[in-house]
Amino acid sequence: MIVGLEEITESDFYIDDDLMNDVAPKDRDIAMVFQNYALYPHMTVYDNMAFGLKLRKYDKPDIDLRVCEAADIDFLQRKLVDLSGGHRQWVAMGRAIVRDAKVFLMDEPLSNLDAKLRVSMRAEIAKIHRRIGATTIYVTHDQTEAMTLADRIVIMSATKNAAGTGTIGRIEQVGTPQELYNEPANKFVAGFIGSPVKNFIEVTLDGDRLTDGRGFDIAIPQGKRKMLDELGYQGKKLTFGIRPEDISSDLISRESYSEAKIRAEVVISELLGSDSILYCKLGDQEFSARVSATDYLAPGSTVDLAINVSKGHFFDIEMGKRI
Repeated sequence: MIVGLEEITESDFYIDDDLMNDVAPKDRDIAMVFQNYALYPHMTVYDNMAFGLKLRKYDKPDIDLRVCEAADIDFLQRKLVDLSGGHRQWVAMGRAIVRDAKVFLMDEPLSNLDAKLRVSMRAEIAKIHRRIGATTIYVTHDQTEAMTLADRIVIMSATKNAAGTGTIGRIEQVGTPQELYNEPANKFVAGFIGSPVKNFIEVTLDGDRLTDGRGFDIAIPQGKRKMLDELGYQGKKLTFGIRPEDISSDLISRESYSEAKIRAEVVISELLGSDSILYCKLGDQEFSARVSATDYLAPGSTVDLAINVSKGHFFDIEMGKRI
């Protein structure tokens, strides 16, 4: 709908102060980067990057200036068959950038690249965005890309339509990366943002403690307990969400959060260099903890952990909304 390939059925779409609902796609001044590059294999890098400018009847000196500013002259003469996937994606982005459009649309531009290239290209996209300053709408399934590149994020989910015959997209939350990370609107958003994913534990509020009746039993701060009491959750089940980085194994944390300590079995351990991910089990609850690499433990070990409950979130067990 933004680019004009689908009709807008409700509301108005403006670029700056210009109404775009009935403007032809070619006249909207929008540049797009596709997931599959959409390059011409028989052309050189230069010809691919200049193609859109030629269609818009730019003068050759202007085309040369724009394209040469975007890439090294030796690189411009290379054929696409000689380029790696990362270089081809760079050409696809370069073709859009030389347009100097008002809006840039990027449809999962890094999804076809390997992990190392994704990291380097992510940094390049961030540099390009800062340089050109234009509005960029970037579609991705990778929450790391969203968190590192975005000023604002729109998290969408698929849900069944009223008739139950298909699915429709629904906006779950709109906000800055910090807002989505620290104040998720619901369980879906909380589970989507963060790596490893947020832990969700079904518990009952029993006085000032959260318990599942099978080994998981921790105290909660007075302020959070009072809030839950006022909302009528005392004695009821709810979902407690806590991120792996807010579960610690070091002595200082265990002393600081002495009322929120648990002892669990390590099922799987992942050593990541500076830290470790411990996948643990307590009763029938499974969760992960991001701890220091010095606290790495082999599977089958027992570990004492402390939970920073003040960093946790509570969700209604039926509706999934954050309490």
